[in-house]
Amino acid sequence: MSSFPQAHVPNHPLIDHHIAQCRHIDTATPQFRAAVVALGQFLTYECCRDWLPTREVMVPTPLGVETPGRIVDKESQVEIVPILRAGLALVEGCLPLLPDAKILHVGYRRDEETAEATCYLTRLPSKLPEGGRYLILEPMLATGGTLIQVLDAMHARGAKQEMIRVISLLASKPALENIAAHYPNVQIFCAAIDPEINENAFIVPGLGDAGDRAFGTE
Repeated sequence: MSSFPQAHVPNHPLIDHHIAQCRHIDTATPQFRAAVVALGQFLTYECCRDWLPTREVMVPTPLGVETPGRIVDKESQVEIVPILRAGLALVEGCLPLLPDAKILHVGYRRDEETAEATCYLTRLPSKLPEGGRYLILEPMLATGGTLIQVLDAMHARGAKQEMIRVISLLASKPALENIAAHYPNVQIFCAAIDPEINENAFIVPGLGDAGDRAFGTE
């Protein structure tokens, strides 16, 4: 159980297994990427548990009878917002569960000296649909600064913070405190919470640079 009300760390052995794989220094790119995809799927499942609206239907079966069922209401569409570049690694895990979701890419580049991020790409429309649900994919929440910039942009376009959820591999305690101070009603689903960041704004103990490890670059 997280001590941060807006942060959710599912208690599941497969989530523990895959985040341990991501952390290990000797995990090669293909295995790292596969673990990220798996975590994206598990965390999407948990994130959607009490979030997706459903409707009741009658379902015809091969035995010639109908039975009551419940399906996701497609009128309330989820839109996925991956933060480039590292957020792309989580998309593959999300889409099998949300195959009809639109994808709204946003790109941020971090200055390695200041740790500040600047936006270089956005596919957010000028106005977001009222009542829309948005799933932001940001693998590493170190300071929370990039996520807050994205939330600012979405809020300015009409998104309600109660309708936004975030999937992350790791979140630091300083990041969660920072995010809560700005957007306390945004729910965050992550595989683990780490205690601190170092002088270079990397999460400790962390897992290194998620984008570099997922895409085999430095």
